[in-house]
Amino acid sequence: MKKRHLLSTLVLGSAAALALVGCSADTGNAGNGGGEAGKDITIGVFNGWPEGEAVSYLWKLALEDKGYNVDLEYADAGPVFQGVAGGDYDVALDGWLPLTHAAYFDEFGDDIVDLGSWNDDAKLTIAVNADAPVDSLADLAAASDQFGGRLIGIEPGAGLTKATQENVIPTYGLEGMDYITSSTPAMLAELSSKLDAGENVAVTLWRPHWAYDAYDIKDLADPDGTLGDAESIHTFTRTGFDTDFPEVSAWLKDFRMDSDMLFSLENVMYNTDEDITDYTDIVRQWMTENKEWVDSLTV
Repeated sequence: MKKRHLLSTLVLGSAAALALVGCSADTGNAGNGGGEAGKDITIGVFNGWPEGEAVSYLWKLALEDKGYNVDLEYADAGPVFQGVAGGDYDVALDGWLPLTHAAYFDEFGDDIVDLGSWNDDAKLTIAVNADAPVDSLADLAAASDQFGGRLIGIEPGAGLTKATQENVIPTYGLEGMDYITSSTPAMLAELSSKLDAGENVAVTLWRPHWAYDAYDIKDLADPDGTLGDAESIHTFTRTGFDTDFPEVSAWLKDFRMDSDMLFSLENVMYNTDEDITDYTDIVRQWMTENKEWVDSLTV
């Protein structure tokens, strides 16, 4: 109504046009030159990666407390990297280096900005029940029948899946096993089901993950290092994010979270029998219980 009124008033016409241009510049979305006043931030979240979802919820609520409008958008790793590079997403918090997501960092490196790591204890693993008859990947092929000839994986596009297909399976002669990929929830359901039944099970997994607290499992030794050493989890943004949101960019660049703190957040979110799709209340309660640490994220 205000716009129509101004446009209908000849004397104020030019002033109205200038006002509208100024308003557009002040309230535009990030990526359109809006700067901090834009306030709208989209975080890309990898499907099925609990650590990334956990910290994305944490930052969503922390930033909303500072007056930002934050949306979480879910996709597999490749599309998230592509979305950040293309400017559809502003930031993602789950890039693993130097191995798991190296190909994506290489592919999109000119169009994303790596803000550095927030956790340095990440590790890709092949996990089995704690009383499994093998302790090493070198022995898994010979014992494959005791695992039903199956290795249960996660999403087909995940870096862990690529490393398992290209490194683990050929190195340890696991071509005779049926490598099943679908989703992380499906893998966890299979893990839980087999453990409840007292059967052997082998799954692709990673640290940090709440499953290590929830289940009696162990990692198989990887004597040939096919899954790499411990990795770091990185935050990365679209180009120009630091210009549009310098305050937020600085906060994210300084962000650090050790595995114990991460486990405590993951456990309250995921170690439950309830079917939860919105973790806002759970994460908000955790933030209240860890207020001093949470407050330190945005100073």
